[in-house]
Amino acid sequence: MFDTAEILRVLSVALIPGIFAITLHEVAHGWVARQLGDPTAYMLGRLTLNPLKHVDPLGTVIVPIGMLLLTFSMPGGPIAFGWAKPVPVAFRNLKKPKRDMILVAAAGPGANFTMAALWSVLAAVIFAVAGYEGSILQWLLSMCVFGIQINVILAVFNLLPIPPLD
Repeated sequence: MFDTAEILRVLSVALIPGIFAITLHEVAHGWVARQLGDPTAYMLGRLTLNPLKHVDPLGTVIVPIGMLLLTFSMPGGPIAFGWAKPVPVAFRNLKKPKRDMILVAAAGPGANFTMAALWSVLAAVIFAVAGYEGSILQWLLSMCVFGIQINVILAVFNLLPIPPLD
């Protein structure tokens, strides 16, 4: 039913870019909020690159794994959806709440667009230096492609004006 080797390959390609995409997205919200006067995320220990601080058990673990298992054999490959624990922001602490909330909200997608650009640069460097020959290079380039895809999808999705998105 399931090809274990293929599942492990997909996870090995997606895990690092996915963790970075989610973690840095949330940290960016909290970091910008702190710069604009709200220390809430900092005081709660959420301005960390430790991905465990951003895990929502249902949204980061159960739903994505369930979707991957259900869609792994589908044409077009596996798909998943999930979410991280949102970084808390106290509007009243912001210096200019209306303007600053826009900046805090934009920080997450901004971080994702930045990471997509960095994954693109890394892919270009790998390809320029080493080409596409060899299974490790193919794996690294696959990781870069997934890093680009997940970050662009997260950025665009979080720019949609639909609550509770950014």
